[in-house]
Amino acid sequence: MTSSAERNGTSRRAINAKKRQSRRPSRLGLLAGATPKPDRLKDEDAGFPTLLKRAWEKAVEAPDLRAAVNALLTLDGHVPADVQLRALRTADEAALKVLCGISWREENLPAPLRDTLERPAFLGELGLTTTGRIVVRVPSQGSLADEENLVDGVIDVPWSAQDLLDYESEVNRAAARYADQVVDCRQWLAALGTPARDELLETVRESALRTAPFVLHQEGKLYTNFREGNNLIGKTLWAGHPSETFSSLLGVEMERWSDHDAMLVVCLTLLVRSAGAGRIEEANGTQLTLDHLAYMLERTRRNYNAVPGGEPVPAAPTHRVEALNALAMALRERRVGHVLPNAQLYREIHGALMHKIERLAGPYGEVSRQREADLTERLRDGLPVTGATFEELSASLAAAPGWLARPYGEFGTGLEALVYETVAGATDVFEADFAMSRGMRSIPELMRALREQSWAEITKWDITDFFCCVVPAPAAKRYFEDSVPQLADTAWAMSSRMQYNSWHFIAGNLPKVPAVVERDHFIPPTIPDVAFYSDQHHHGHVAAKVRFSIRSPQAVEVLGRKFNGFMDLRLLRCEGRPFDESDLLAAHRTSGFIAGAMSAAAALVAEGEDIEVTAFDSEWHLKSVQAAAASARQPHQVS
Repeated sequence: MTSSAERNGTSRRAINAKKRQSRRPSRLGLLAGATPKPDRLKDEDAGFPTLLKRAWEKAVEAPDLRAAVNALLTLDGHVPADVQLRALRTADEAALKVLCGISWREENLPAPLRDTLERPAFLGELGLTTTGRIVVRVPSQGSLADEENLVDGVIDVPWSAQDLLDYESEVNRAAARYADQVVDCRQWLAALGTPARDELLETVRESALRTAPFVLHQEGKLYTNFREGNNLIGKTLWAGHPSETFSSLLGVEMERWSDHDAMLVVCLTLLVRSAGAGRIEEANGTQLTLDHLAYMLERTRRNYNAVPGGEPVPAAPTHRVEALNALAMALRERRVGHVLPNAQLYREIHGALMHKIERLAGPYGEVSRQREADLTERLRDGLPVTGATFEELSASLAAAPGWLARPYGEFGTGLEALVYETVAGATDVFEADFAMSRGMRSIPELMRALREQSWAEITKWDITDFFCCVVPAPAAKRYFEDSVPQLADTAWAMSSRMQYNSWHFIAGNLPKVPAVVERDHFIPPTIPDVAFYSDQHHHGHVAAKVRFSIRSPQAVEVLGRKFNGFMDLRLLRCEGRPFDESDLLAAHRTSGFIAGAMSAAAALVAEGEDIEVTAFDSEWHLKSVQAAAASARQPHQVS
């Protein structure tokens, strides 16, 4: 993409000289990479390792086994217990059911934990792995310390003679159920034949490549495309890598497949068929078996059937592959044809385990309406729009959008002013520590490339061809050593990351020509999400203290082509109260207002206007944060 500087006659030498300068706000004008050491060093234990240690300490201090197990299941209150229950291996699941009366299955459970003074018949162990999974030493295995990567030591767990008998019956039933499912998966895959099976493998491989990192369990085997130990295609392993599971199965007869691989491929196939690649993340951190898959699909079926109207989806009569496949296809059809047009879906994200749960939103309630009323009042004061709701503001904008292309206030275009005012207002109204919104700097350049069908050119655009406006609350500097420069640096780091996200998603909206297929990209997001304890794994989230957040992506239409995930609104808090559904619903209407303005700007460009976003670079973020901090220090005037 041709930069605005080049279009304005700035020399290539001057442009390159500026690129060699640091873009961190506190180092503007300095040579990039010239500092002797980083300003701030990240604690290597920050995030997930610290959480695991705290959860383990709670378990060790617990008064009884059930309390210890509950502390580990929830990771000290940071994740829903049922996620960890569904991560257990067959033997571990049977052991906790017998010893504690705890299970994720909908069935009658044994009596509560038994107290006994008799000499134990077996001394087992309870541990927590460095991946966050609970493990149990059962009678057939040795010490956990010799077999697992544990957070710390183990908790001794005495078993009575009756526990051993109950466990033997339970684990034998579970093992038989699992073996039956393995046979069912093998038979279903074998019946497809090699060509159809390879086509299926290509589908799940592409799905794994185009979605966020995930971690799945098959008994003791780990399947992941996330950091160390990955064996699935992703950021580290490419198609054809000798350690990449899906590539190694292409063209291979079924007899050579392992049981784990067969179960993995079948379950991933059905997940993708039920809602696309994003459904995979809803299995994050759990065992992937037909029973677990049936649990997820049944939960989804009940949600979708709760949307009035249409033909309800019947329950799967069995947990056989054919029955679950039919259910997955029916769910996808109802999702696209009835649920998405008539209801609001969103995802709940539990950052500690990167686990996502699809939810069906309730009514737009009083809290959401009040957030919207407060924000629209502010926008009426700062922008040439009228109305008491976002719907009315959008109608006002649509009636007279021309000001979006002209300078407005301190900004080069009204579009820039609208983005800033909406984001700044959201920071205040939603009581966020940061709010932000991203997009493309030059809609005219995008339109030119679309008319010329220059798909390869679009894939080569840089992250600087996108923007993100980040507005922190002045009080948020308390999380960054009470330093305004550090707050500005953090805001710019977020802006840079969000520019990357725009770059990362745009290719997913283009025709699947070779240049697009070869370019790294994710499937653009289409539904909002609310996240809890995101400051666990993502290094940027740990450094920026992103604990609770909302993301609301929106599509924008450019020359008749719909670009999913073209923009989004994000809200985050570093601590305090998590965001909830009422916040998310109001935030989604807020992002819809910004997206509508971007679509209106695109329409103006199609008619001949030249709208460029030149604000929101590192220098702008420094000045903006400094000005807000200075304003916050001014005493209030008494009239």
